[in-house]
Amino acid sequence: MKNPLDAAALNAAIDIVHRAGMPGLFAEVRDGDQVWRGAAGVADVATGRPVTAGMRHRVGSITKTFTAAAVLQQVEGGQIGLDTSIGRYLPGLVPGERGDAITVRMLINHTSGLAEYLPYAYPSLKAFPALADTGPQSLDDHRLTRFHPTELIKMGVTAPAVGTPGGTPGVYSNTNYLLLGELLEQVTGATAERYITRNVIERAGLRDTELPAGPYVDGPHSQLYEAWFGMIDPPRDYSVYDMSWVGPSASLISTVEDLNRFYGMLLAGEIVSPSSLAQMQRTVPVVSQEGRTIDYGLGLHPMEGPGQGIFWGHGGTVWGGGALAMTRADGKRQMAVAVNLQRWNRLDSSGKPQPHPIDDALAALYRVAMYG
Repeated sequence: MKNPLDAAALNAAIDIVHRAGMPGLFAEVRDGDQVWRGAAGVADVATGRPVTAGMRHRVGSITKTFTAAAVLQQVEGGQIGLDTSIGRYLPGLVPGERGDAITVRMLINHTSGLAEYLPYAYPSLKAFPALADTGPQSLDDHRLTRFHPTELIKMGVTAPAVGTPGGTPGVYSNTNYLLLGELLEQVTGATAERYITRNVIERAGLRDTELPAGPYVDGPHSQLYEAWFGMIDPPRDYSVYDMSWVGPSASLISTVEDLNRFYGMLLAGEIVSPSSLAQMQRTVPVVSQEGRTIDYGLGLHPMEGPGQGIFWGHGGTVWGGGALAMTRADGKRQMAVAVNLQRWNRLDSSGKPQPHPIDDALAALYRVAMYG
């Protein structure tokens, strides 16, 4: 299991991802006290400005681990019951029998049966997951739209259910995590953003991580290029974007160094208690937004290589940006990778995403980073 860092292999692997078509990417890999940071490609295709490993980046649904940890802290303090009905806390948002049947745990592990609100908030995505019938127009329409979480939640709650509460496989839905944000506000009296900042981000000593209030990424960062399955050609920059469309579900800005620090501390029992961490690592099958069935815990999911031990972490995407952060269960080996292009796979005649060289190149980078 002990594979020390191979800087030459990591440099080669990250460069191959860039040459496969990724405008720019950067990463940090840790093995004990050894640290490798690398970057390849450009942060701006117009100017050729290079990416650097210290850039701040929109990391999408990695936010969910932070939100889940904040909720678990409140569970530890007795303010929230993990298996208590959400209707007890937020009867106005999830009314009636459904509110009684859906527990806090079901929200965190995506087994609530609540639909994804996104196709309702973005009209050109209404046909999702039938990708060929979607279009990117709404992405531009909503660049500076300030959504209120309760209007988005209502879209998800009133949409046809995607499963029965507690049933498996669950279905991944951002509606669940917007509800968790409202739950945090209800029990703490602070906004979810303020509570998570104070009790998770600051507690972990993360200096370059924030839940943004405005549409800009402060400090050195990359442009973010969205292709929407080849329908935006050339890919368009969405780095300036109001993130209220995802809030405590996927709006986090961070760095690869901060992500590794956070997951290292989380798995060491320094953000939540060891018993809460054990709850986070209890998984159920969940259908991801890509349509794959994955194992999912409470804001964490595992990856495992043959004979290499289990890694825990989360991935995330926003318009144009993406990241993946994984830490081995013993905390010794860590990887965080950020990319500045999303949905690069064009669709075939049946409307399915076609394989792209970036897919294999990224998978190879992850293998070298995680397993040596």
